[in-house]
Amino acid sequence: MACLPRYSERSRRSGAEPQSKRIFARPVCLSSRNTEGTGQFVEIQMKIISIGEVLWDVLGNEEHLGGAPLNFAVHAQRLGHTVAFVSAVGCDARGDRILRQMDELSLNRRYVRRVRDHQTGLVTVALDADAQPHFTIHRPAAYDFAELSSEDLRELQSWKPDWVYFGTLFQMSRRGRDLTRQLTGMNRESRRFYDVNLRVGSYEPPLVRELISTASVVKLNEDEAREAAAMAGFTVDSIAEFCRRAANEFDLEAVAVTRGFHGCALFFADEYVEAAGYPVEVSDAIGAGDAFAAALLHGIASRWRAMEVADFANRVGALVTSRPGALPPWSLEEAMALQAAGKEE
Repeated sequence: MACLPRYSERSRRSGAEPQSKRIFARPVCLSSRNTEGTGQFVEIQMKIISIGEVLWDVLGNEEHLGGAPLNFAVHAQRLGHTVAFVSAVGCDARGDRILRQMDELSLNRRYVRRVRDHQTGLVTVALDADAQPHFTIHRPAAYDFAELSSEDLRELQSWKPDWVYFGTLFQMSRRGRDLTRQLTGMNRESRRFYDVNLRVGSYEPPLVRELISTASVVKLNEDEAREAAAMAGFTVDSIAEFCRRAANEFDLEAVAVTRGFHGCALFFADEYVEAAGYPVEVSDAIGAGDAFAAALLHGIASRWRAMEVADFANRVGALVTSRPGALPPWSLEEAMALQAAGKEE
């Protein structure tokens, strides 16, 4: 069964508002059946600001375009949404390559600043026996110095984004945290998606608590859930308890916990579910969580049932896991076929 969305009131409003042709190219919207089983199809299109790092993942002799906010932005755009990506690159060859690849991906780079005094972001990636990535982050990097002009800020505010997406890494620089606060402060009606993504040496408990407290939706993995519970000062005995407790303590609309090959857990709309993962031949897991996050936001914004949201996010994450790099091509048809194959087994 395909995931079947309902239009929320906010979705209807955002879908009807005209786009600024100067800023954004209009993507092709994802069509899905509605949850009422009428057989009708609707278009879901959200306006999203994604702010944070863009960098190169260096894996052996290969370099792959990455950074969770950039990966998320690309996958969200593939799901039919319009994304304003805010970051910075250096005035170097790697920065040139990022801008060229953003053009090839049809991702608007209006709000990507070029920085003269710092190199484009770089992360060294090592894969463990289960093909799970471990990261060495080289900083300071150009993305730490992202900046928006007064005109940019006014433009983004007048655009009335439905969501603002952010992670932890970018917030570790004062400039990054201040810029994110400025954007969320100017767009108080926008919902906020916090993709926790804790990296060794690149987070602090007070910062993580603050970011969770400002979020509408939080996505994290099992290890991060345990750390977040400790940071928040409460003890839990299960993922279900964590999700419910975190949602209650921080007034969250949804909490998602990824569980690797086992799928994910999701608390959404007062319902807790655990959705099984899909067995795929793993290439690497780089970017799989970012694809999962984009699919998760799509389902939540569309007001699907919790199990439908979780299952869709699992399928999209599995597709990316089965292919090299953080941004391999994939299609909705492949996601649905993966679901069908899983049911047949």
